[in-house]
Amino acid sequence: MRHQYATLWIWFFLLPLALDYKATDANVGHFAQTALVVPAVATGLALLLIAPRFRDRSRLRSVVTFSMLLCVFGSIVAQFIQDNDTGNYLRVVLPFALFLLGYLVACRPWSEYRISQFERALFFANVICLVFTFVYGMTTGMAAPGGDLEDVRFRIISVTLLGLQGVLLHEFIVAKRFSFFTIAVFAGTVIVELLSVTRSLLVGAVLLFLLAMALSAPSIRQIWRAAARTLIVSAVLAGVAAIAALSFPAIAEHWTERIFASEETVTGKDPTTVTRLAEMRDQYDQVTASPETLLFGAGYGHYYHYSPVYLPDLAGQISEQDFYAINEWAAGHNFWVYQLFAGGLLFGVAMPLATLVALAVCFCSYRYWRSVVPDAPMLPVLGRAIMLFAGLPAMSIGGNPLGPRFSGLVFGVALGLMIATHARLQRALPARIKRVRTPPHLRPAAMPELPGRIQPGMGRADLATALGMSRAATAAPGSRPYGALVSRTPSTQRPNRPKLAR
Repeated sequence: MRHQYATLWIWFFLLPLALDYKATDANVGHFAQTALVVPAVATGLALLLIAPRFRDRSRLRSVVTFSMLLCVFGSIVAQFIQDNDTGNYLRVVLPFALFLLGYLVACRPWSEYRISQFERALFFANVICLVFTFVYGMTTGMAAPGGDLEDVRFRIISVTLLGLQGVLLHEFIVAKRFSFFTIAVFAGTVIVELLSVTRSLLVGAVLLFLLAMALSAPSIRQIWRAAARTLIVSAVLAGVAAIAALSFPAIAEHWTERIFASEETVTGKDPTTVTRLAEMRDQYDQVTASPETLLFGAGYGHYYHYSPVYLPDLAGQISEQDFYAINEWAAGHNFWVYQLFAGGLLFGVAMPLATLVALAVCFCSYRYWRSVVPDAPMLPVLGRAIMLFAGLPAMSIGGNPLGPRFSGLVFGVALGLMIATHARLQRALPARIKRVRTPPHLRPAAMPELPGRIQPGMGRADLATALGMSRAATAAPGSRPYGALVSRTPSTQRPNRPKLAR
């Protein structure tokens, strides 16, 4: 069976939810939002059915898959125990289900042409989400009575803003590719960060800068070259910030107020930080109230409030009546604490820990392989996936990245590409050798022969042969800017069978 519609399904899988939006009123109909979710789920299931399968096991892939299945399907147990509102539960767990679906679809040995389509669809979907969210937020915010920058700044932030910045930083710093379009998109992300007056976004962007530098410089002597490329990107960032500050003086005033907000309060504490701590404290108190909730969690969609311990710290900022009126059920502002609150020790902790471990393992493996086999065809795919998925912990600084539906889907696909690419590289490239301390007068032993793997320093042709690269697929239209891997060479038992691109 020829999967001639697979490319179309990939785009329908990622593009519709890029136009997802947050309703301005809870009483507004949700038909349009439902119409965006249905094609993404349907095409995702279709891709899952036709996706190629791995023939060899991978311990990292098994751990991540088990932890994600435990998180999503284990939430049903907490729902039965706590009996939360069904509508609230389904709304909160949907992004996590999309996160799982995106991971299962992308964590497959797709051909390099299919992976190039995944990467293209991801990039353009993130750009569309950036533009659509900004326009929709400005339109709905300014249309409201008395709408100003303070009212719209939360509406104009794309839910995958830092993930998009991570991919662009990989192109600038790691891949050393610059184009007018990518620079313009990066400048657009910086403008949104400045208009939103959100400090956590800038902190996340700085962390992505450092991560990109670490990926591009596997050795200390190469760090200076990476620093030079980072200065170019920093100059673009500083130039856009200076132009925005001169063009809109109100932005600079808002940033000054946000940075020195604690000095203008009665208690001398930042109100945003205090409210976040009050929310986390109440979630922690609820989940540790009984052994049952600590083990299984309070469930997704469970109501939480502000802890009264922090009421004195908000003196003059919020009234006591408004403080106790806070009653939320959506995914909280802290990804890590909310996972413990919703899933407990049994269903909530494994998934975030496994994803962090996977990110660290893939990061260290990338640096090692880049130093010994820098021309491996698979490495650019792994690097872009690492930078895109790194947007998840970066976004978690100021909120829950798996709260919105689109970000759940995008980060799930990024995690799947990262795990699948790492598993295929692990089979072909040299493994890290444990260093053994030897006396000073003895010469260190040479690298032993590695059966089944390529040796460092081989040419690109040998790398392509060892990795099973397909010349026809590599030359496919649109695959050159985002070169990727194919699956293993098909069996020769049926030589007359036509070659199928999955």
